[in-house]
Amino acid sequence: MELMRLGPAGDERPCVRDNYGVVRDLTSLTDDIDGAFLAADGIARAREALASGGLPVVTDADSLRIGAPIARPQAVLCIGQNYAAHAAETNDPPPIKPILFFKHPNTVVGPHDDVHVPRGADKVDWEVELGVVIGRRARYLDSPADAAAVIAGYAVSNDVSERRFQMDESLGQWSKGKCCETFNPLGPTLVPADAVSEQDLRLWSTVNGEPRQDSLTADMVFPVVELVWHLSQFMVLEPGDLINTGTPQGVALSGRFPYLVAGDVMELGVDGLGTQRQRLVAAP
Repeated sequence: MELMRLGPAGDERPCVRDNYGVVRDLTSLTDDIDGAFLAADGIARAREALASGGLPVVTDADSLRIGAPIARPQAVLCIGQNYAAHAAETNDPPPIKPILFFKHPNTVVGPHDDVHVPRGADKVDWEVELGVVIGRRARYLDSPADAAAVIAGYAVSNDVSERRFQMDESLGQWSKGKCCETFNPLGPTLVPADAVSEQDLRLWSTVNGEPRQDSLTADMVFPVVELVWHLSQFMVLEPGDLINTGTPQGVALSGRFPYLVAGDVMELGVDGLGTQRQRLVAAP
């Protein structure tokens, strides 16, 4: 089972894709796939509705735009340099504690939506990541072992970055290079946590069909449950919050590849969670 949101931007319909690939309408259960739905045992209720056979088929699903699988996250929390090889390619040692920065929640767009090259940008970069969606409020978790119970599911996330804004304009704090509009394509689906072995996934990216990143979530410096536990010591995590867990080596910042320009195409994916494709266009 995978949760999806289909339709025009701002008017997406909540849907679920069953184990046979059939997309069904969830509007009888909820107006949207958001924090309130997740906190109210939405995933369990969707499973029950699927099992009962009471959800109608979305007959035009293949023709509809795919939106981000969660609506209106209150927070997008991002972990920097969480793969040792990525830290090394940026000439930094692996961090001894998780590095946290934020993206504006309105950066979250659909997995195949265009990505805008910001005005004045000349160092736009790609970052495939495992996205973690929180399903229950979490504060001061006792241990990493408690984190699994507050995770709703996982999704493919692209932490698009503008490195000049990030490094030269931010003066040590990265968010100016992370918060440009469209800079967080997410999806195509939200896969429930109990169906994912989150530390045993391949993640990859290409630009214009040429390989860029190819790694395993097993190579994370801090695994997912440790990240969630750690963050809960400093803030209250809310249902629907998105955590980007870091990117592996193979980005343009390494100096091995050119930065993105309008007309380029990014493709990226995480095994078991689907793939994304975005075209770079000039910001309107």
